Amino acid sequence: MYDFAIIGGGIVGLSVGMALVKRFPRAKIAVIEKEKDLAQHQTGRNSGVIHSGIYYPPGSLKAKLAREGNAAIVAFCEEHGIPHEVCGKVIVAADPEELQQMERLYRRGRENGLEIFRLGQGELKEREPHVRGMEAIYVPKSGIVDYKAVARAFARIIREGSGHLLLDTRVENIVETKEQVTLETNRGTWSSRFLINCAGLYSDRVAEMAGQATGLKIVPFRGEYVELVPEKRHLVQHLIYPVPNPDFPFLGVHFTRMIDGSVHVGPNAVLSLKREGYKKTDVDIADLAEILSYKGFWKLVLAHIDEGLKEMIRSVSKKAFLRSLQRLIPELTEKDLVPAQAGVRAQALRPDGSMVDDFAILPGKRSLHVCNAPSPAATASMKIGEAIVNQIPEPALDQIPTIRQSI
Repeated sequence: MYDFAIIGGGIVGLSVGMALVKRFPRAKIAVIEKEKDLAQHQTGRNSGVIHSGIYYPPGSLKAKLAREGNAAIVAFCEEHGIPHEVCGKVIVAADPEELQQMERLYRRGRENGLEIFRLGQGELKEREPHVRGMEAIYVPKSGIVDYKAVARAFARIIREGSGHLLLDTRVENIVETKEQVTLETNRGTWSSRFLINCAGLYSDRVAEMAGQATGLKIVPFRGEYVELVPEKRHLVQHLIYPVPNPDFPFLGVHFTRMIDGSVHVGPNAVLSLKREGYKKTDVDIADLAEILSYKGFWKLVLAHIDEGLKEMIRSVSKKAFLRSLQRLIPELTEKDLVPAQAGVRAQALRPDGSMVDDFAILPGKRSLHVCNAPSPAATASMKIGEAIVNQIPEPALDQIPTIRQSI
Protein backbone atom coordinates (compact mmCIF):
# COMPACT_ATOMS: atom_id res chain seq x y z
CA MET A 1 0.00 0.00 0.00
CA TYR A 2 1.42 3.34 -1.09
CA ASP A 3 0.21 6.64 0.32
CA PHE A 4 0.49 8.31 -3.09
CA ALA A 5 0.82 6.80 -6.56
CA ILE A 6 1.73 8.97 -9.55
CA ILE A 7 1.17 7.69 -13.08
CA GLY A 8 3.70 9.22 -15.48
CA GLY A 9 7.47 9.63 -15.24
CA GLY A 10 7.73 12.86 -17.21
CA ILE A 11 8.75 16.17 -15.69
CA VAL A 12 5.25 16.94 -14.35
CA GLY A 13 4.83 13.57 -12.65
CA LEU A 14 8.33 13.78 -11.18
CA SER A 15 7.72 17.34 -9.98
CA VAL A 16 4.62 16.10 -8.14
CA GLY A 17 6.67 13.30 -6.60
CA MET A 18 9.35 15.75 -5.49
CA ALA A 19 6.75 18.12 -4.01
CA LEU A 20 5.18 15.23 -2.07
CA VAL A 21 8.55 14.06 -0.74
CA LYS A 22 9.35 17.56 0.48
CA ARG A 23 5.94 18.21 2.04
CA PHE A 24 5.31 14.72 3.47
CA PRO A 25 8.75 13.17 4.09
CA ARG A 26 7.31 10.07 5.80
CA ALA A 27 4.79 9.25 3.07
CA LYS A 28 5.31 6.19 0.87
CA ILE A 29 5.26 7.38 -2.76
CA ALA A 30 5.41 5.54 -6.09
CA VAL A 31 6.01 7.03 -9.55
CA ILE A 32 4.79 4.55 -12.17
CA GLU A 33 6.21 4.84 -15.70
CA LYS A 34 5.45 2.53 -18.64
CA GLU A 35 8.84 3.11 -20.32
CA LYS A 36 12.16 1.63 -19.20
CA ASP A 37 13.51 5.12 -18.50
CA LEU A 38 12.13 8.48 -17.41
CA ALA A 39 11.24 11.55 -19.50
CA GLN A 40 11.03 9.68 -22.81
CA HIS A 41 8.18 11.60 -24.41
CA GLN A 42 7.15 15.27 -24.11
CA THR A 43 9.84 16.08 -21.52
CA GLY A 44 12.67 14.56 -23.50
CA ARG A 45 11.54 15.84 -26.89
CA ASN A 46 10.70 19.50 -26.27
CA SER A 47 12.70 22.54 -27.29
CA GLY A 48 14.42 23.01 -23.93
CA VAL A 49 13.24 26.61 -23.60
CA ILE A 50 12.87 28.25 -20.19
CA HIS A 51 9.82 30.39 -20.96
CA SER A 52 9.05 33.80 -19.45
CA GLY A 53 5.24 33.79 -19.60
CA ILE A 54 4.83 36.66 -22.07
CA TYR A 55 2.28 34.87 -24.26
CA TYR A 56 -0.26 33.89 -21.63
CA PRO A 57 -3.43 35.78 -20.62
CA PRO A 58 -2.87 37.94 -17.51
CA GLY A 59 -4.38 36.26 -14.47
CA SER A 60 -4.26 32.76 -15.99
CA LEU A 61 -2.64 29.88 -14.14
CA LYS A 62 -0.20 29.50 -17.06
CA ALA A 63 0.99 33.10 -16.73
CA LYS A 64 1.43 32.84 -12.96
CA LEU A 65 3.18 29.46 -12.98
CA ALA A 66 5.42 30.38 -15.94
CA ARG A 67 6.68 33.52 -14.23
CA GLU A 68 7.26 31.77 -10.89
CA GLY A 69 8.52 28.60 -12.56
CA ASN A 70 11.11 30.49 -14.60
CA ALA A 71 12.82 31.76 -11.44
CA ALA A 72 12.43 28.40 -9.67
CA ILE A 73 13.93 26.29 -12.48
CA VAL A 74 16.93 28.61 -12.90
CA ALA A 75 17.59 28.51 -9.14
CA PHE A 76 17.21 24.72 -9.13
CA CYS A 77 19.70 24.34 -12.00
CA GLU A 78 22.21 26.57 -10.22
CA GLU A 79 21.82 24.62 -6.97
CA HIS A 80 22.20 21.21 -8.62
CA GLY A 81 24.83 22.06 -11.23
CA ILE A 82 22.56 21.48 -14.24
CA PRO A 83 23.85 23.22 -17.40
CA HIS A 84 21.56 26.06 -18.46
CA GLU A 85 21.79 29.53 -19.95
CA VAL A 86 19.60 32.59 -19.57
CA CYS A 87 20.27 33.71 -23.14
CA GLY A 88 17.21 35.90 -23.76
CA LYS A 89 14.63 35.90 -26.52
CA VAL A 90 13.69 38.30 -29.31
CA ILE A 91 10.16 38.25 -30.72
CA VAL A 92 10.42 39.80 -34.17
CA ALA A 93 7.87 41.69 -36.25
CA ALA A 94 9.05 40.96 -39.79
CA ASP A 95 6.32 42.94 -41.57
CA PRO A 96 4.30 46.13 -40.89
CA GLU A 97 1.06 44.20 -40.35
CA GLU A 98 2.64 42.43 -37.36
CA LEU A 99 3.46 45.63 -35.46
CA GLN A 100 0.00 46.01 -33.94
CA GLN A 101 -0.02 42.44 -32.66
CA MET A 102 3.50 42.91 -31.30
CA GLU A 103 2.30 45.97 -29.37
CA ARG A 104 -0.54 43.91 -27.87
CA LEU A 105 1.96 41.22 -26.91
CA TYR A 106 4.22 43.80 -25.29
CA ARG A 107 1.32 45.13 -23.20
CA ARG A 108 0.39 41.60 -22.18
CA GLY A 109 3.95 40.92 -21.04
CA ARG A 110 3.96 44.10 -18.96
CA GLU A 111 0.61 43.14 -17.41
CA ASN A 112 2.18 39.80 -16.49
CA GLY A 113 4.88 41.68 -14.57
CA LEU A 114 7.74 40.78 -16.91
CA GLU A 115 10.94 42.71 -17.52
CA ILE A 116 10.78 43.21 -21.30
CA PHE A 117 12.03 45.85 -23.74
CA ARG A 118 11.12 47.18 -27.17
CA LEU A 119 13.88 47.07 -29.77
CA GLY A 120 13.98 49.29 -32.84
CA GLN A 121 15.41 48.00 -36.10
CA GLY A 122 18.92 49.19 -35.25
CA GLU A 123 18.86 47.69 -31.74
CA LEU A 124 17.59 44.39 -33.16
CA LYS A 125 20.49 44.36 -35.64
CA GLU A 126 22.95 44.85 -32.79
CA ARG A 127 21.58 41.79 -30.99
CA GLU A 128 20.82 39.65 -34.04
CA PRO A 129 22.84 40.87 -37.06
CA HIS A 130 21.40 38.25 -39.42
CA VAL A 131 17.73 38.73 -38.56
CA ARG A 132 15.42 40.74 -40.82
CA GLY A 133 12.82 42.61 -38.82
CA MET A 134 11.20 45.98 -38.30
CA GLU A 135 10.98 45.91 -34.51
CA ALA A 136 11.21 43.34 -31.74
CA ILE A 137 10.48 42.61 -28.10
CA TYR A 138 13.48 41.58 -26.05
CA VAL A 139 12.77 39.13 -23.18
CA PRO A 140 16.02 38.86 -21.18
CA LYS A 141 14.94 36.13 -18.73
CA SER A 142 14.10 33.46 -21.31
CA GLY A 143 16.67 30.68 -21.41
CA ILE A 144 17.57 27.11 -22.33
CA VAL A 145 18.18 23.88 -20.43
CA ASP A 146 18.15 20.11 -20.88
CA TYR A 147 14.85 19.11 -19.26
CA LYS A 148 15.88 15.45 -19.19
CA ALA A 149 18.69 16.45 -16.84
CA VAL A 150 16.20 18.40 -14.72
CA ALA A 151 13.88 15.37 -14.62
CA ARG A 152 16.75 13.12 -13.52
CA ALA A 153 17.50 15.53 -10.67
CA PHE A 154 13.84 15.47 -9.60
CA ALA A 155 13.97 11.64 -9.66
CA ARG A 156 17.12 11.60 -7.53
CA ILE A 157 15.40 13.71 -4.87
CA ILE A 158 12.43 11.32 -4.92
CA ARG A 159 14.69 8.28 -4.49
CA GLU A 160 16.65 9.94 -1.70
CA GLY A 161 13.35 10.64 0.07
CA SER A 162 10.51 8.22 0.56
CA GLY A 163 9.75 7.56 -3.10
CA HIS A 164 10.03 4.59 -5.43
CA LEU A 165 10.28 4.65 -9.23
CA LEU A 166 8.48 1.74 -10.88
CA LEU A 167 9.76 1.68 -14.47
CA ASP A 168 8.63 -0.57 -17.32
CA THR A 169 5.27 -0.71 -15.53
CA ARG A 170 2.13 -0.14 -17.57
CA VAL A 171 -1.16 0.55 -15.79
CA GLU A 172 -3.85 -1.63 -17.35
CA ASN A 173 -6.81 -1.06 -15.04
CA ILE A 174 -7.76 1.20 -12.15
CA VAL A 175 -10.35 0.53 -9.46
CA GLU A 176 -11.09 3.61 -7.37
CA THR A 177 -13.18 3.37 -4.21
CA LYS A 178 -13.77 5.72 -1.29
CA GLU A 179 -10.99 3.99 0.67
CA GLN A 180 -8.21 3.39 -1.88
CA VAL A 181 -7.15 3.12 -5.50
CA THR A 182 -6.07 -0.26 -6.89
CA LEU A 183 -3.73 -0.23 -9.88
CA GLU A 184 -3.49 -3.36 -12.00
CA THR A 185 -0.31 -3.36 -14.09
CA ASN A 186 1.74 -5.64 -16.31
CA ARG A 187 4.02 -6.24 -13.31
CA GLY A 188 1.48 -6.87 -10.58
CA THR A 189 -1.13 -5.03 -8.56
CA TRP A 190 -0.53 -2.11 -6.21
CA SER A 191 -2.80 -0.09 -3.99
CA SER A 192 -2.57 3.54 -3.03
CA ARG A 193 -4.50 5.84 -0.75
CA PHE A 194 -4.41 8.58 -3.38
CA LEU A 195 -3.68 8.69 -7.13
CA ILE A 196 -2.31 11.52 -9.26
CA ASN A 197 -2.55 11.03 -13.02
CA CYS A 198 0.24 12.76 -14.94
CA ALA A 199 0.15 10.46 -17.96
CA GLY A 200 0.53 13.19 -20.59
CA LEU A 201 -0.49 11.82 -23.97
CA TYR A 202 -2.63 9.18 -22.24
CA SER A 203 -3.98 11.30 -19.38
CA ASP A 204 -7.58 11.24 -20.69
CA ARG A 205 -7.54 7.46 -21.07
CA VAL A 206 -6.09 6.97 -17.60
CA ALA A 207 -8.78 9.25 -16.16
CA GLU A 208 -11.49 7.29 -17.96
CA MET A 209 -9.94 4.05 -16.71
CA ALA A 210 -10.45 5.41 -13.19
CA GLY A 211 -14.09 6.22 -13.96
CA GLN A 212 -13.51 9.97 -14.32
CA ALA A 213 -15.51 11.73 -17.05
CA THR A 214 -13.22 14.45 -18.42
CA GLY A 215 -15.28 16.03 -21.20
CA LEU A 216 -11.97 16.32 -23.06
CA LYS A 217 -10.01 14.38 -25.65
CA ILE A 218 -6.25 14.37 -26.08
CA VAL A 219 -5.39 15.08 -29.70
CA PRO A 220 -1.68 14.61 -30.55
CA PHE A 221 0.15 17.18 -32.67
CA ARG A 222 3.62 16.35 -33.98
CA GLY A 223 6.15 19.15 -33.80
CA GLU A 224 8.63 18.73 -36.66
CA TYR A 225 12.08 20.30 -36.31
CA VAL A 226 15.18 20.80 -38.41
CA GLU A 227 18.66 21.69 -37.20
CA LEU A 228 21.09 24.22 -38.60
CA VAL A 229 24.38 22.77 -39.81
CA PRO A 230 27.27 23.70 -37.44
CA GLU A 231 28.65 26.27 -39.89
CA LYS A 232 25.43 28.31 -39.62
CA ARG A 233 24.88 28.25 -35.87
CA HIS A 234 26.45 31.71 -35.57
CA LEU A 235 23.37 33.15 -37.30
CA VAL A 236 21.41 32.77 -34.03
CA GLN A 237 22.55 34.57 -30.87
CA HIS A 238 19.34 34.42 -28.79
CA LEU A 239 16.07 32.55 -29.03
CA ILE A 240 14.33 34.02 -32.10
CA TYR A 241 10.53 33.89 -32.36
CA PRO A 242 8.07 35.42 -34.82
CA VAL A 243 5.12 37.46 -33.63
CA PRO A 244 2.45 34.75 -33.12
CA ASN A 245 -0.72 34.68 -35.15
CA PRO A 246 -3.48 35.50 -32.60
CA ASP A 247 -5.97 33.34 -34.51
CA PHE A 248 -3.78 30.20 -34.44
CA PRO A 249 -3.04 28.22 -31.27
CA PHE A 250 0.68 27.62 -31.97
CA LEU A 251 3.60 30.06 -31.70
CA GLY A 252 4.99 29.62 -35.21
CA VAL A 253 8.36 28.35 -36.43
CA HIS A 254 11.19 29.71 -34.29
CA PHE A 255 14.96 29.37 -33.80
CA THR A 256 16.08 27.72 -30.57
CA ARG A 257 19.62 27.53 -29.30
CA MET A 258 20.09 24.24 -27.46
CA ILE A 259 22.24 23.68 -24.41
CA ASP A 260 24.61 21.44 -26.44
CA GLY A 261 25.37 24.32 -28.81
CA SER A 262 23.14 23.20 -31.67
CA VAL A 263 20.34 25.33 -33.11
CA HIS A 264 16.95 23.73 -33.75
CA VAL A 265 14.28 25.33 -35.90
CA GLY A 266 10.57 24.58 -35.62
CA PRO A 267 8.18 23.24 -34.79
CA ASN A 268 5.98 22.73 -37.75
CA ALA A 269 2.76 21.51 -36.08
CA VAL A 270 0.73 18.77 -37.80
CA LEU A 271 -1.71 16.13 -36.63
CA SER A 272 0.04 12.99 -35.43
CA LEU A 273 -1.62 9.78 -36.60
CA LYS A 274 -0.49 8.04 -33.41
CA ARG A 275 -0.32 9.30 -29.84
CA GLU A 276 3.41 8.64 -29.83
CA GLY A 277 3.86 9.21 -33.55
CA TYR A 278 7.27 10.82 -33.87
CA LYS A 279 7.71 9.85 -37.51
CA LYS A 280 5.49 10.79 -40.45
CA THR A 281 5.05 7.08 -41.14
CA ASP A 282 3.86 6.28 -37.60
CA VAL A 283 0.17 5.29 -37.69
CA ASP A 284 -2.01 3.62 -35.08
CA ILE A 285 -5.42 2.70 -36.47
CA ALA A 286 -7.14 2.85 -33.08
CA ASP A 287 -5.64 6.24 -32.23
CA LEU A 288 -6.51 7.62 -35.66
CA ALA A 289 -10.08 6.32 -35.54
CA GLU A 290 -10.54 7.92 -32.12
CA ILE A 291 -9.40 11.31 -33.47
CA LEU A 292 -11.45 11.17 -36.66
CA SER A 293 -14.61 10.14 -34.80
CA TYR A 294 -14.33 13.05 -32.34
CA LYS A 295 -16.54 15.96 -33.39
CA GLY A 296 -14.32 18.46 -31.59
CA PHE A 297 -11.44 17.60 -33.94
CA TRP A 298 -13.45 18.45 -37.05
CA LYS A 299 -14.63 21.73 -35.53
CA LEU A 300 -11.00 22.61 -34.83
CA VAL A 301 -10.02 21.76 -38.41
CA LEU A 302 -12.75 23.97 -39.86
CA ALA A 303 -11.84 26.87 -37.56
CA HIS A 304 -8.15 26.83 -38.57
CA ILE A 305 -8.22 25.27 -42.04
CA ASP A 306 -6.05 27.95 -43.72
CA GLU A 307 -3.23 27.83 -41.17
CA GLY A 308 -3.55 24.07 -40.91
CA LEU A 309 -2.99 23.68 -44.65
CA LYS A 310 0.13 25.85 -44.42
CA GLU A 311 1.49 23.59 -41.68
CA MET A 312 0.79 20.49 -43.79
CA ILE A 313 2.52 22.01 -46.83
CA ARG A 314 5.59 22.87 -44.75
CA SER A 315 5.59 19.29 -43.46
CA VAL A 316 5.98 17.79 -46.94
CA SER A 317 7.91 20.60 -48.66
CA LYS A 318 11.38 21.56 -47.51
CA LYS A 319 11.22 24.63 -49.76
CA ALA A 320 8.03 25.83 -48.06
CA PHE A 321 9.56 25.24 -44.64
CA LEU A 322 12.65 27.18 -45.70
CA ARG A 323 10.57 30.13 -46.88
CA SER A 324 9.02 30.44 -43.41
CA LEU A 325 12.54 30.61 -41.93
CA GLN A 326 13.78 33.14 -44.48
CA ARG A 327 11.18 35.65 -43.27
CA LEU A 328 13.47 36.12 -40.27
CA ILE A 329 16.90 34.96 -41.53
CA PRO A 330 16.98 35.51 -45.32
CA GLU A 331 20.45 34.08 -45.94
CA LEU A 332 19.47 30.51 -45.00
CA THR A 333 19.48 27.92 -47.80
CA GLU A 334 18.22 24.33 -48.07
CA LYS A 335 21.69 22.91 -47.55
CA ASP A 336 21.85 24.65 -44.14
CA LEU A 337 19.05 22.45 -42.77
CA VAL A 338 19.21 18.84 -41.55
CA PRO A 339 16.41 16.79 -39.93
CA ALA A 340 16.11 16.83 -36.13
CA GLN A 341 14.14 14.89 -33.54
CA ALA A 342 10.37 15.49 -33.54
CA GLY A 343 8.09 15.73 -30.54
CA VAL A 344 4.38 15.20 -29.94
CA ARG A 345 2.26 17.66 -27.98
CA ALA A 346 -0.68 16.32 -25.97
CA GLN A 347 -3.39 18.89 -26.60
CA ALA A 348 -6.70 18.59 -24.76
CA LEU A 349 -9.65 19.43 -26.99
CA ARG A 350 -13.26 20.14 -26.05
CA PRO A 351 -16.27 18.81 -28.03
CA ASP A 352 -16.90 22.33 -29.39
CA GLY A 353 -13.47 22.29 -31.07
CA SER A 354 -11.81 24.72 -28.67
CA MET A 355 -8.38 23.89 -27.30
CA VAL A 356 -7.97 23.84 -23.55
CA ASP A 357 -5.51 26.70 -23.16
CA ASP A 358 -4.76 26.46 -19.44
CA PHE A 359 -3.79 23.63 -17.12
CA ALA A 360 -6.71 21.24 -16.48
CA ILE A 361 -6.64 19.36 -13.16
CA LEU A 362 -9.76 17.28 -12.55
CA PRO A 363 -10.72 15.69 -9.19
CA GLY A 364 -11.85 12.09 -8.71
CA LYS A 365 -12.93 10.18 -5.58
CA ARG A 366 -9.38 9.64 -4.38
CA SER A 367 -7.48 11.10 -7.29
CA LEU A 368 -6.43 14.13 -9.30
CA HIS A 369 -6.09 13.96 -13.08
CA VAL A 370 -3.78 16.37 -14.92
CA CYS A 371 -5.52 16.26 -18.29
CA ASN A 372 -3.86 19.27 -19.89
CA ALA A 373 -0.34 20.45 -19.14
CA PRO A 374 0.72 22.41 -22.23
CA SER A 375 3.77 24.60 -22.66
CA PRO A 376 5.13 26.09 -20.39
CA ALA A 377 4.69 22.87 -18.36
CA ALA A 378 8.43 22.10 -18.28
CA THR A 379 9.37 25.66 -17.31
CA ALA A 380 6.67 25.76 -14.64
CA SER A 381 7.09 22.14 -13.54
CA MET A 382 8.27 22.84 -10.00
CA LYS A 383 5.39 25.23 -9.35
CA ILE A 384 2.91 22.92 -11.09
CA GLY A 385 3.98 20.08 -8.81
CA GLU A 386 3.41 22.23 -5.74
CA ALA A 387 0.05 23.47 -7.07
CA ILE A 388 -1.16 19.92 -7.72
CA VAL A 389 -0.14 18.74 -4.25
CA ASN A 390 -1.95 21.75 -2.76
CA GLN A 391 -5.14 20.58 -4.50
CA ILE A 392 -5.20 17.23 -2.70
CA PRO A 393 -8.34 17.47 -0.51
CA GLU A 394 -7.78 17.72 3.23
CA PRO A 395 -10.19 14.81 3.95
CA ALA A 396 -8.02 12.57 1.74
CA LEU A 397 -4.88 13.63 3.61
CA ASP A 398 -6.59 13.00 6.96
CA GLN A 399 -7.19 9.38 5.93
CA ILE A 400 -3.48 8.72 5.29
CA PRO A 401 -1.93 7.52 8.59
CA THR A 402 1.61 8.71 7.91
CA ILE A 403 0.33 12.17 6.97
CA ARG A 404 -2.05 12.39 9.91
CA GLN A 405 0.71 11.49 12.37
CA SER A 406 3.08 14.13 10.98
CA ILE A 407 0.65 17.04 10.94
